[in-house]
Amino acid sequence: MKPRVILVALATLAVSLIALPAQAASATATFAKVSDWGSGFEGKVTITNGTTTAMNGWNVQFDVPAGFTIPSAWNANMSRNGQHYTFTNPGWAGNLAAGASASFGFNGTPGNFPGITNCTLNGAPCGGGDNEPGAPGKPGAVQATSTDNSIALTWGASSGTVTGYRVYEGTAVKATVSSTSATISGLGTCEPHTYTVKAYNDQGESAASDPVTATTTGCDTGNPGPLPKHFLTGYWHNFVNAATELKLSQVPDDYDLIAIAFGEATSTAGEVVFSLDPALASAVGGYTDAQFRADVQALHQRGKKVILSVGGEAGRVQVASAAAATRFADSVYGLMQSYGFDGVDIDLENGLNATYMGQALRSLRAKAGADLIITMAPQTIDMQSTGMEYFKLALNIKDILTVVHTQFYNSGSMLGCDQSQAYSQGSVNFMTALACIQLENGLRPDQVALGLPAGPGAAGGGIVSPTLVNQALDCLAKLTNCGTFRPPRAYPGIRGAMTWSINWDASHNWNFSRTVKPHLRGMP
Repeated sequence: MKPRVILVALATLAVSLIALPAQAASATATFAKVSDWGSGFEGKVTITNGTTTAMNGWNVQFDVPAGFTIPSAWNANMSRNGQHYTFTNPGWAGNLAAGASASFGFNGTPGNFPGITNCTLNGAPCGGGDNEPGAPGKPGAVQATSTDNSIALTWGASSGTVTGYRVYEGTAVKATVSSTSATISGLGTCEPHTYTVKAYNDQGESAASDPVTATTTGCDTGNPGPLPKHFLTGYWHNFVNAATELKLSQVPDDYDLIAIAFGEATSTAGEVVFSLDPALASAVGGYTDAQFRADVQALHQRGKKVILSVGGEAGRVQVASAAAATRFADSVYGLMQSYGFDGVDIDLENGLNATYMGQALRSLRAKAGADLIITMAPQTIDMQSTGMEYFKLALNIKDILTVVHTQFYNSGSMLGCDQSQAYSQGSVNFMTALACIQLENGLRPDQVALGLPAGPGAAGGGIVSPTLVNQALDCLAKLTNCGTFRPPRAYPGIRGAMTWSINWDASHNWNFSRTVKPHLRGMP
């Protein structure tokens, strides 16, 4: 019999070993999650040499789910390839005597870690083969059929005695059935999901089936709501800086959605106010509140949408309680009624509470109706994993969210959805690999857009030629013009692009909008 490796995922300090049928002594590797504090976790693996001979070194390998990383380990040498990690004994701990144990630990991010998968010890898979002794054989090929809100799966029967089958998405069990079919319902439209199937009986589980990936239907329905299928967003400055000052009436037709920057906080938690900046009014040769309101209506007549952006780099709007959520919804709705704004953009760069901001936006939606536009402008770090507050907010309000246009700039190098390397900002790889994180972790393609600076001066880093923005859009929509990173699938519904800002675009002879908007019109 080959050596067996038993992997047990635990959420506490206590480590419990699985009861097994009588068998030859074996080596085991046991995982335990020692602690989890929300933004990170500590794990521990214990290697036990249950054989009668010394083990000449050990090599433990396993995978962690997408979005999780292990930056440091102790009592082991660690290496990484994407989501796959390898740990070997340090030089001072070579042989492991018969009956002896050794352990190593590691820290990971973010928190709420579900556990490791595909563990091996010295090359032997858990169970010393494909299955636990007496467990069923590996299920046959899995087939998938999708609707807007469900994915139906069928697969080939396993050999041996089968009690039933479990359908997994990652490490989570999505269905347990006694037949060779299951339907996963309650899904969103145009969502990709990857499943594996394992057979089980009272002796254990089989090896996992080959994975199958399916996407729910509902993509590209031709009903994009109040905005074009692919659209361009730009921020309009309600302040004076080195960019060109503009009246709202000077925004060109290439922009479909204009975000007014910014709504401000008051001493009342959650309250948002807006007024025309006197310095801007002076800089453009005179601009009254009445003229601004008239320009909003004129943009509507041109088929454009205008929303109020809340926050910005210096913004201090805080929604961290039920009372603040109510005040946010009431005050923003009041500004929408007063100025004719079509919605709100969440651009809070100084902290966000997903629970209460979600409550505020749902309350606003109840007041404003189904045509309310809700956009978000998180920084890249805010969308690195689903455990981040911005990402949690996006997923929590997915049913009413219009689009997330992440700021792909001012961030330095960042990991993409492949988790294999840090991509440099200002490149096609950076835009596509980071957008892929959102696309593969719950947001629909029509809810994802690329946010880039309009040119030099608009950002401290990540300045990119507008032609590269078009190249990134092609890569995401059609898998053409990609860099070295290639997404796992095409996303023809990718929504479009955002730029900071309309004013900086004006400073650069409208190069961004004149390059990107025609490309958006020609996308599938």
